[in-house]
Amino acid sequence: MLTAVVAITAALGSQSLVSSPSAAASSPPPPADRSRDERGDVLGEAGGAVPGGTTVFDDEVPGVANLDRALLRALRRAATAAANDGVEFVVDSGWRSPDYQERLLREAVLQYGSQAEAARWVATPTTSAHVSGQAVDIGPADAAAWLSGHGAAYGLCQVYGNEPWHYELRPEAIAQGCPAMYADPTHDPRMQQ
Repeated sequence: MLTAVVAITAALGSQSLVSSPSAAASSPPPPADRSRDERGDVLGEAGGAVPGGTTVFDDEVPGVANLDRALLRALRRAATAAANDGVEFVVDSGWRSPDYQERLLREAVLQYGSQAEAARWVATPTTSAHVSGQAVDIGPADAAAWLSGHGAAYGLCQVYGNEPWHYELRPEAIAQGCPAMYADPTHDPRMQQ
């Protein structure tokens, strides 16, 4: 059975219905987002899948609408300023349901070969900042780069060195700058719960 799941996952890898983070980096991308799990259950937008081209202003998309209000306000202020520089923010992923997060974790284990390696890219439903609406993945690469240079002024900080697209709200960053990044989620004490 596991061999069949791995084979199907490999075959579908290039047929992702929801884009993975568009912020290109030298590190491997997170596992592909799919709208159906191995049982054929649809999680879709209601579970947190974000259609391509979604912006921080798309309130009808649950992945945006269910973000923490303070995070969303900061993102919208930053996106407005970035637009003045010719940069558009696209939400590659925002809020996720626990079921959707669990599916992404299962896919990551298949993709990376172990729970330990998958943990560098995908958190559990109980520890994920996406599930609580406290994190957003921003693309494309120029938008993530703009946030890297200007995000602290809005309290938006890149949290993980291996995920240049992943941002969380750190209000103290407005006055103090963003804190040092963790190399990846396995170094984040919040992930040890």
